Amino acid sequence: MIFARLGAVLLMLPGVGESYVPPRIRLSLALVMSLALWPVVSGSLPGLPATLGGMAGWIIREVLVGIAIGALLRMFLTALATAGEVVALQTTLAFAQTANPTQAAPGSTISAFLMILGITLIFATNTHHLFIAGLVGSYELIAPARPLVTGDFASMAVRTVGDAFMLGIQLSAPVLVFAIIFNLASGLVGRVMPAFQVYFAAAPLSIILGLSVFALSLGVMGTVFIDRYRDLARIFAGSAGG
Repeated sequence: MIFARLGAVLLMLPGVGESYVPPRIRLSLALVMSLALWPVVSGSLPGLPATLGGMAGWIIREVLVGIAIGALLRMFLTALATAGEVVALQTTLAFAQTANPTQAAPGSTISAFLMILGITLIFATNTHHLFIAGLVGSYELIAPARPLVTGDFASMAVRTVGDAFMLGIQLSAPVLVFAIIFNLASGLVGRVMPAFQVYFAAAPLSIILGLSVFALSLGVMGTVFIDRYRDLARIFAGSAGG
């Protein structure tokens, strides 16, 4: 039962659950973590069911709980994808598509860069330690012997997606402000000088200046994202720390 929940979480966990990580590595890590956490969480586990069908039901339930927890942690990464797409649109680089190793579909180059940056920050700041503490805390928040709280999961998933989208817009705010000012200035130049080819002069400047603003705000973007992500991870780790 422990392996069922941990294995499902690791399938969705950022960094470990990516498609480029071999499945054997993920399963081996889940097995090692299950053996390590068994003395800690064994008191929260119910007695073994008397029938094979009952045992299968417990395992399916634990897999669903693990997928739900991992999905919540992965949903928040969409904040970086949203910020990257907005920045790409405002700097006219949205047409530059590249293979995103963290997603099944290709995306803009800036979005792929921010996603990889976010995963790097998670491991560089030891946020993945909160994941382990959260796995222990999940057995107190969502004990196997208690009913499955599907309503709470659904409401938290909706709130997480909304917060991720709002954070993505906030992270891309410097580039958005620059794009508004630059487009207004380009429009005024076009009105004052109708014969001037504004597009040919504005497109290179939009890319150069937009990427410069993006580079200057990159440190703040990473700091704000990792702080918000650690707050989300502490929700699951809070009961373990208590």
